[in-house]
Amino acid sequence: MESLRRPSLVRRLVILAAGWSLTVLLISAVMLALLFQQAALRRFDQGLSELIDNLLAGTTVAENGEVLAPALTDIRALRAYSGRYWQIVEPLPDGQWRIVVRSRSLWDAELPAPENLIARLEAQPGRPVIYETRGPLNQPLRAMASRATLPGREAPLVFMAAEDRSPIDSDVRGFVTATAVAFLLLGAGLIGAVVFQVRFGLRPLFALRREVASVRRGKAEQIAGRYPVELEPLAHELNALVAHNQEVVERQRTHVGNLAHALKTPLSVMLTEARQTRGELGEVVERQAEVMRQQVDHHLRRARAAARTPGRGERTEVADVLDELARTLTRIFQDKGVDIDWDAEDGLYFQGERQDLLELAGNAMENAGKWCAGRVRVRAVPLSDERLRLTIEDDGPGLPPERRQEVLRRGARLDESAPGSGLGLSIIDELARAYGGELRLETAALGGLAVVLDLPRAET
Repeated sequence: MESLRRPSLVRRLVILAAGWSLTVLLISAVMLALLFQQAALRRFDQGLSELIDNLLAGTTVAENGEVLAPALTDIRALRAYSGRYWQIVEPLPDGQWRIVVRSRSLWDAELPAPENLIARLEAQPGRPVIYETRGPLNQPLRAMASRATLPGREAPLVFMAAEDRSPIDSDVRGFVTATAVAFLLLGAGLIGAVVFQVRFGLRPLFALRREVASVRRGKAEQIAGRYPVELEPLAHELNALVAHNQEVVERQRTHVGNLAHALKTPLSVMLTEARQTRGELGEVVERQAEVMRQQVDHHLRRARAAARTPGRGERTEVADVLDELARTLTRIFQDKGVDIDWDAEDGLYFQGERQDLLELAGNAMENAGKWCAGRVRVRAVPLSDERLRLTIEDDGPGLPPERRQEVLRRGARLDESAPGSGLGLSIIDELARAYGGELRLETAALGGLAVVLDLPRAET
């Protein structure tokens, strides 16, 4: 549901195109249905008009004033309640009328008509009036009436003809149904074509997104594909941005290296001289110089971590780093007899520099080796396509939950009597966050402390 609420260029284009297409199709379908109905009614009315013309042409007046209707050959007008009817009426002064003669199909019934029919005929002489009514069997009728005066008779007569419109209504419904089905199929086809057109038209944009992702994940150094003229400037600008970022990082690294060299050399000289100078002053200088060196190392690491850009394309195999660290730390803690058990899935890569992974895992593993009773276990597993988890556990005394946040502060130490500056976990935390990762301290299954690192993963 969250993805549906987010703006989508594809969804917007599809909705706009589909909405417009469906609106045009709906209007077209309604217009076609109306045109078909009007055409059918015109043909229907033409038949009624021909029937009235035949009546008018064949009706005569006898010497005694009797109106004589012609002998029409329409068999339907001769069959009772057939659906085709006619009658001739004489208007009366009170606005009513009297039936003079009627078709056999009416039998003893008459054609109903609007109350204002006579007035409407008088208002437009020579023009017929068309209206809807009901037949003897309550069927819907479409009727036509025309006013005329016959030779030999002064009073005008009204000629009325009607026919059951059910067949034409059925034809219109059939046409509307067929049109609706056809336009629904056409609409579905148009929507499918719109989706295909949008997806095909935006394919270069999707390809550009994949290339940018490849650069960010370290699978490519720059965008190399050829794109349409609308996207080519964007690809060039992205490549320029990547190159600029790399240049900035390299300059920062150079400055950090120069600062490290400039500071560490004087501090090393001070430490050497202080160790050679016996007495209280020498001890104070040595102690403070060591603290200064540790602080310089800490801030240099922070500066280097801040300069990290996970999207530069570096990738490091986790298994190689863990194997190197395990062999090195086993030799360092050989007097303690520490057993380092590590495991990492094949093809698992850290998205970053090897030196940074060495520092992240090395500090955590060294800390575990320092405080363990004899066992250190390291596991590296993938969490998703973009994340991996590195867990370092030991069987040492562990750390109470209330102190876990405290030891992440710069200079905090688990035990003041133990050697060290208290910067290890702080450095791990800062470097992990610089890569967009996370450090957590938990209780290890071995009984000691578990350092859990969630880090960016590079694709294989």
